[in-house]
Amino acid sequence: MRAVVYDTYGSPNVLGVDDVPVPTPAADQVLIEVVATSLNLTDWEGLRGSPLYARIGGLRSPARQILGSDIAGRVVAVGAKVTRFQPGDEVYGDNLQLKGGFAEFAVAPESALAAKPPELTFAQASTIPQAGAIAIQGTARAGPGRRVLINGAGGGTGTFAIQLVKRSGAHVTGVDNAEKLDFMRSLGADDVIDYRSEDFTEREQPYDLILDLVGHRSVLACRRVLAPGGRYLWVGGRVRSLLRVLTVGTIAGRLTGRRMGLLAVKDGPDHFGPLGEWCAAGEVDIHIDRTFALDDVPEALAYLGEGHVLGKVVVEIS
Repeated sequence: MRAVVYDTYGSPNVLGVDDVPVPTPAADQVLIEVVATSLNLTDWEGLRGSPLYARIGGLRSPARQILGSDIAGRVVAVGAKVTRFQPGDEVYGDNLQLKGGFAEFAVAPESALAAKPPELTFAQASTIPQAGAIAIQGTARAGPGRRVLINGAGGGTGTFAIQLVKRSGAHVTGVDNAEKLDFMRSLGADDVIDYRSEDFTEREQPYDLILDLVGHRSVLACRRVLAPGGRYLWVGGRVRSLLRVLTVGTIAGRLTGRRMGLLAVKDGPDHFGPLGEWCAAGEVDIHIDRTFALDDVPEALAYLGEGHVLGKVVVEIS
């Protein structure tokens, strides 16, 4: 089968298309003919090997030679212990454990997959698992009368998060670069901030919930604009930022009646499936910025890394 592989961390230039053996599913795994794979920040981090936690399992070289975790496709074969799927079924899921989505075939644990809603295309379904799980859990505390700020709101997770906050009846502020302000408004953001021209941590009116998808601001500065009893959730960013959230942020938050910490995202169909149903019903919109072919995965990842993506980027394999 054809796959985009790499054996060293670096820029998209280290990626190449090669012929590799079709993987064989273990007893609890499913072999999928991949139709579409969406890109996530974890793919960019896994390519570069940065932040350092992206090298877990492979400090000097990648543990997995094929990136791509958010996959959608058709079941080709199943392991002996698989009971929920059979060949021909259309599935989607976050295969973060094994990756392999930038290829014609991939194996994934049965537990990572859900049946694809027939109302969604494979490309649409592939945008949901990872970003959807983060958005649902990260905005769970939103509700009527609450003020929510999403830092990095113009990307894949933020696109869903803005809409979920609006569904809850809360006021939502989206933070990203100037190119994404109109896009965030179109999703329902009540207020938008260009981080290059305004520091959201200097605003006077506090927020009940801050979902930080990029983690580049000081945790003490973020605490300053967090309302008493409010919650700050860190999702991604530099290791230094993570350590500060887990130490300084935790202590400072407790001393001032606020909670600051890491969003421990739970994965699997139970955690992204509801969003798939809402999207299938037309209650939440899916925004695909661009689609690329398998041969163009390096270009797709470079585009993601530039930070200009509005919503999601998808690689269509077939």
